[in-house]
Amino acid sequence: MKLASLILSVLLLAATTQAKDRYLVQYKSNQGYAAMKGYFATAESVSPALQKNLDNVNAMVLKTKNAALLNSLKNHPEVLSVEAEYFFPAPKPVNGFKMQKVTYVENAFKKKKPAVDVLAGIPEFRQGPATPWGILAVNAGDAWRQSSAGQNARVLVLDTGIDASHPALAANFEKGKNFTQNAAGLTEEAAYDDEEGHGTHCAGTIAGVYNEQTGFTGVAPKAKLLMGKVCSAEGCSSVAVVEGINWGIQEKVDVISMSLGGPVGSSAERKATENAEKAGVMVIAASGNGADDPNYSPDKKDPKCGGSFFGNSCGVSYPAAFATVYAVGALNDQLAKTSFSQWGPELDITAPGAAVVSSVPRGTGRESTVKITVNGTETEVKSSAFGGTELIPNAVVNELVNVPGVGKPEDFAQVKVTGKFALVKRGEIKFADKVKNAIDAGATGVVIYNHSPGLMQGSLSEDGSVIPYPVVMVEKTTGEALAEELTRGGAVSTSIKLAASDYASFDGTSMATPHVAGVAALVRSANKRLTPAQVRTLLSATAKALSPNDTNQYGAGIVQADAAVRKAVGQ
Repeated sequence: MKLASLILSVLLLAATTQAKDRYLVQYKSNQGYAAMKGYFATAESVSPALQKNLDNVNAMVLKTKNAALLNSLKNHPEVLSVEAEYFFPAPKPVNGFKMQKVTYVENAFKKKKPAVDVLAGIPEFRQGPATPWGILAVNAGDAWRQSSAGQNARVLVLDTGIDASHPALAANFEKGKNFTQNAAGLTEEAAYDDEEGHGTHCAGTIAGVYNEQTGFTGVAPKAKLLMGKVCSAEGCSSVAVVEGINWGIQEKVDVISMSLGGPVGSSAERKATENAEKAGVMVIAASGNGADDPNYSPDKKDPKCGGSFFGNSCGVSYPAAFATVYAVGALNDQLAKTSFSQWGPELDITAPGAAVVSSVPRGTGRESTVKITVNGTETEVKSSAFGGTELIPNAVVNELVNVPGVGKPEDFAQVKVTGKFALVKRGEIKFADKVKNAIDAGATGVVIYNHSPGLMQGSLSEDGSVIPYPVVMVEKTTGEALAEELTRGGAVSTSIKLAASDYASFDGTSMATPHVAGVAALVRSANKRLTPAQVRTLLSATAKALSPNDTNQYGAGIVQADAAVRKAVGQ
């Protein structure tokens, strides 16, 4: 089932490649690869085309415009495929986070020393105010003692890079490598810094160091992290992904985590994941974030699935849909499938993927402090900040005005918000549009209240620009109470402060995947004898079933670290 649509995938690849003159040549056997490797090393006519040998996946990276050479390779009996490099969109959170840097804040953060690892002796997990809800939902802390909190496991994250000096990551970070090319077509292997924020976030969920004071932690807080940068602002390169998998096999890591993917799976990627399986490396990937698209269908045979390569795919995306890759979908904090999480026959398991708090490059996150004064009584309320706003280190206080509706231009026409903060309900239109409409009406700040339980973070900008007005979200019950008080004619003032943070909340199947990768690291740490196939079976067998699951929306259910590790120890 997972290899269905292979012919269609090859055709789509031909239509969506980008003109970089780079190709992956995949060989059928070890012998064939070895013979052609020797040929390229000695034949002067073809050796300049060879960029890199990928010994662990029997493939080569060529850069050439020689059509005769490419055609000759395509017809060679030992060649499985010749695929032009293509790019799929770089992973990003569903809520549209865009990393923003403020120089004077970042310089301050550089003075910080990495957090001290307090897990010496593997103490019992203690929940704290900064413990991500997903850690509790998968029972990670209950699995630490039997798994040494993952200290016997190494996890390679293939993503946008990493902030290796982040306080939550520095103690566990082992090494990194960049597989993307710069504008000059060169690869700087040491340039694995995270310029998007995504890779640092995923790494923190897998193996963020346990902070005894705040309770923040990754699923496997003693596991070692490796980062392969395979995605940049240009997107994720098919060549870079295969190179990253090749490196993971070379490094003999236990797990490869890929919170990335697209609607097309290439032969080279499939073969690389199969080679990882044979080498004892478990590969885990995100199912994709396209299910809320109106053209979405979990059935790849559905006519609606013939959309643009750069649009949302149907069913589970690739590489997650390959047979030897463990496909992960996303849940919200009610343990229900998120609206965006793709599913279908290939989905294996689910994990927390909404409002997931984790590390981001230092100083690029935002945290808010919101205080509400009603009839002279001040109360601090739970809140979340939005990217795309300037820092407000000194609290600003202003009168709050309730805006009927959801913040459309016609809603603001009914009230006077000039020089005041606008209270707006979430829904129907984008956060950025609500804020623009509020500013156009004269508001100097916006308080958005959720239409469902909990909080979320997002961005008001896709290009990294910022606005000089405070924008925050408060919980549904808080917002509804404020709207009711204002409707009765009550006076409400709001105090807002925005500070830089090393952490942020993201939504996406990208956020669910590292939860499962962390659990897999705990299992491999507890029992190194288990093969990738055995770990997949074990994780599915010990998952908590969820329903309704009539079209495999949940796979085996939500991953459970404690049950998985207990079973691993007993095998």
